[in-house]
Amino acid sequence: MGDSSGQPGIHTYKSLAEEGPFSSVEPPKRPTGSLVMHSMAMFGREFCYAVEAAYVTPVLLSVGLPKSLYSMVWLLSPILGFLLQPVVGLASDHCRARWGRRRPYILTLGVVMLLGMAMYLNGDAIVSALIADPRTKLIWAISITMIGVVLFDFAADFIDGPIKAYLFDVCTHRDKERGLHYHALFTGLGGALGYLLGAIDWAHLELGRLLGTEFQVMFFFSSLVLTLCFIIHLCSIPEAPLRDAAKDIPPQQGPQDLALSSDRMYEYGSIEKVKNGYVNPELALQGEKNKNPAEQTRRTMTTKSLLRALMSMPPHYRCLCISHLIGWTAFLSNMLFFTDFMGQIVYHGDPYGAHNSTEFLIYQRGVEVGCWGLCINSVFSSLYSYFQKALVPYIGLKGLYFMGYLLFGLGTGVIGLFPNVYSTLVICTLFGVMSSTLYTVPFNLITAYHREEQEKQRQQARGGGPDSSARGQGVDCATLTCVVQLAQILVGGGLGLLVNTAGSVVVVVITASAVALIGCCFVALFVRYMD
Repeated sequence: MGDSSGQPGIHTYKSLAEEGPFSSVEPPKRPTGSLVMHSMAMFGREFCYAVEAAYVTPVLLSVGLPKSLYSMVWLLSPILGFLLQPVVGLASDHCRARWGRRRPYILTLGVVMLLGMAMYLNGDAIVSALIADPRTKLIWAISITMIGVVLFDFAADFIDGPIKAYLFDVCTHRDKERGLHYHALFTGLGGALGYLLGAIDWAHLELGRLLGTEFQVMFFFSSLVLTLCFIIHLCSIPEAPLRDAAKDIPPQQGPQDLALSSDRMYEYGSIEKVKNGYVNPELALQGEKNKNPAEQTRRTMTTKSLLRALMSMPPHYRCLCISHLIGWTAFLSNMLFFTDFMGQIVYHGDPYGAHNSTEFLIYQRGVEVGCWGLCINSVFSSLYSYFQKALVPYIGLKGLYFMGYLLFGLGTGVIGLFPNVYSTLVICTLFGVMSSTLYTVPFNLITAYHREEQEKQRQQARGGGPDSSARGQGVDCATLTCVVQLAQILVGGGLGLLVNTAGSVVVVVITASAVALIGCCFVALFVRYMD
């Protein structure tokens, strides 16, 4: 975990803002303001996630979605994400847009998020204004709302990988750690604010009457927050376009002419041949000897290259992905059913009772308190992400990872066995520990793995070994993110059947506890940690 920002000769890019004939090899230390601006994307994304969590079920119910289609809505997006996420990650590793590799994808996915929100929050109102026939209106309202939910989930899940890869590309190792902590901090703050705004009864306020319904009010706030946050994020840190390393050193150039010009950049993941602003002639010539003409051309992104990248994943990467899958399966199992657990088990309400019955009103009250519990989770996630930096020197990444899984496993076990309003709300703070852990520790380990690989490559190049490209950080971040989609598929496809078999949502909380405790053993025994 120590700072390696002083290591010479290792970097994977040159930023347009930092180019120059005498620029340093390492990316410059990023000011706190730039890292905070970069983290605003996570704030906007999580704010919109919280709005979706609070409103998507009422929206789907209001348009008359049949129960048989619920599973399609919740499973379609993670299935698409699981299949396509590595493709997007690998494509961004090879993107040659003039303003960077990651930002074009981030902008595109942000626009898709905005479009999805507009469709599922306003689809019913738009269809009602355009179509008079009740049956046709129902079909179109359900279709547009479903498409909107799937688009939003698809883009919001996808966008995490390019955001993380963008951070890793433009920061030193120490700044990557700081940036991940800020990401977790603003993720929690965005979720907390989204849940708080969702808890307000907008129908009785002037803004609600002005815009029409609470759905339109939340779309107004969500679109405003998302747009502002992504504009700030995209302007936070300059990003370099990717160019061919072979083009940077013309064949006729001699060693004395190998000064680093202001418009040259190096291939992502390649051995860096630059030191103190000049190309190292020995490394440059060695690299030219080891490359045939085909290798000097731009690598194309194909399905075969994607599968090769995934299949060649080192064992420690694979173990990290498995631990991430275990953690997210446990976390989502609890969080997706938490408000229902509060309404049925803690408050003893009945979600299937008549809407004017006491049992149904009690259930609704439990759901409202559950939303406040999720807000507590978000707030504490932010606070814990801030204190993580102070804990790392004492317990390391291994201690943080293990403690997050252990506290979550014990906490969910307690509320499953002894359901109580106040103890459950207190234990929601432990959910925040798990949330912050999942958003930071695995990506810190990814940066450490990449740093080790780059150091090995540099040593091989100095020793005259073959010049090989490092694994793309984009595809590795995307692989970690698509593991979250796999967890969603497992939870969405399996827990419903489990609840129907057991006849109670208590089994979900107990299952989450058991999976988290299994994860404790896995992260302690199989995940590789760097000194």
